[in-house]
Amino acid sequence: MVGARTQVKDVKTNKEVQELGKFSVEEYNREFLSKQPGPLRSVSNESLDFVEVVEAQRQVVSGIKYYLKVEAVQGGVSRTFDAVVVVKPWVQESKKLLNFGPSPRPNFLKFRLIKCRKLLSL
Repeated sequence: MVGARTQVKDVKTNKEVQELGKFSVEEYNREFLSKQPGPLRSVSNESLDFVEVVEAQRQVVSGIKYYLKVEAVQGGVSRTFDAVVVVKPWVQESKKLLNFGPSPRPNFLKFRLIKCRKLLSL
């Protein structure tokens, strides 16, 4: 359906999605290492090493927009990032990173809440 997001199946074996994840990390690092202020700039001093895309959705727009959950290593620590990449194959620079940043950690927060509740009930 045009305009609706759909889940990408078999993300870990989908070469196109994995390449887009690697592209998003490379673009982030390029922006970061260039030291130019911009929307992708991080406060951390270390570049990222791509590991894999763990989740992806796609949306048909003027091209295809991918919403990726990317696992990467920064300073020896594995972290998850959210990336948005648009692909327009008919344009010379066919891929563009629109957004990249740390992914919220709902599972961690949920775990902490459960642990706190258990401690309070003792």
